[in-house]
Amino acid sequence: MDVSAIASLATEMSQERTAQAVQIAVLKKALDLQEQGAMQLVAAASQVIPSNPPHLGNAVDTFA
Repeated sequence: MDVSAIASLATEMSQERTAQAVQIAVLKKALDLQEQGAMQLVAAASQVIPSNPPHLGNAVDTFA
């Protein structure tokens, strides 16, 4: 193997390492955004006010 091939290989490996680091950073950011969205949905769901009166659904009529 000559020196230029070794240098070329080292450059390619460095570029791949950088590309992988960028991809991992993008993935982490996407996961963070999904987590924030899920937390907002959970918070919104917990603030739901029931629209039915409180006495509905307390008894089951089994007469047929």
